[in-house]
Amino acid sequence: MRHALQALAAIVARELFKFSRQYGRLVSALVRPLLWLAVFAAGFRNVFGVAIVEPYDTYIPYDVYIVPGLLGMVLLFNGMQSSLAMVYDREMGLMRLLLTAPLPRWWVLACKLIATAVLSFLQAAAFLIVAALIGTQVPWPGLQAIVAAIAAALMFGALGLLLSVHIKQLENFAGTMNFVIFPMYFISTALYPLWKLEESGATWVWRIAQVNPFTHAVEWMRFALYGKDPGIAPWVVIGTLAIAFVLACWGYDPQRGFGQLAKRGGSA
Repeated sequence: MRHALQALAAIVARELFKFSRQYGRLVSALVRPLLWLAVFAAGFRNVFGVAIVEPYDTYIPYDVYIVPGLLGMVLLFNGMQSSLAMVYDREMGLMRLLLTAPLPRWWVLACKLIATAVLSFLQAAAFLIVAALIGTQVPWPGLQAIVAAIAAALMFGALGLLLSVHIKQLENFAGTMNFVIFPMYFISTALYPLWKLEESGATWVWRIAQVNPFTHAVEWMRFALYGKDPGIAPWVVIGTLAIAFVLACWGYDPQRGFGQLAKRGGSA
């Protein structure tokens, strides 16, 4: 147990140290959602508010509505960026050394996942602070909202971990992300409520948004900020986290994905 905790502390500290030297990464993580909040939301400030929907008890401006979705954006982008770091470490040989440590492989991957979640949560907290400073009226998150954000960060980190199994080269990363990040973000409740999609007649978009894990992560954070019951959202997030992590561990098994790739590289 002591050895396992030392490995966890070392991996988390490594990721935090690496992140502390990448100032552009923090700036880009904050600028992207802040642009949506300050520019996109400004143009639609009076569009939302035509109806009172859960978890809100009154009419709200559009910028207040999209804050949980932008929090999800921060968590999603960092979770996907972690898969880029995994692919890079694999190409440089660092991941191979890490996976040969005298620890269960699932624990090493769990440590990477926890490190990713820590970075994601810190970036989301920084965004929420800046959003409050520029005048967005969002309730200060309580314990329920913090738990929801941590669970969402772990889920997106697990999805990034799973993607890193299948992305063989850095050159393929950008194309893969376009088929993951943008569909998950736009076909969700990050920018508009589900009833708007159904009312507009976009039935297929509405149905996809209903099963999109990103939708449930955003809704869990949205309802948690106001202390309301999120319904099945926590179960979908936790279930997706468990499935993605198990599949990632399976993919990094020496007899399968990563192991077979290493053998082919060695024979070449």
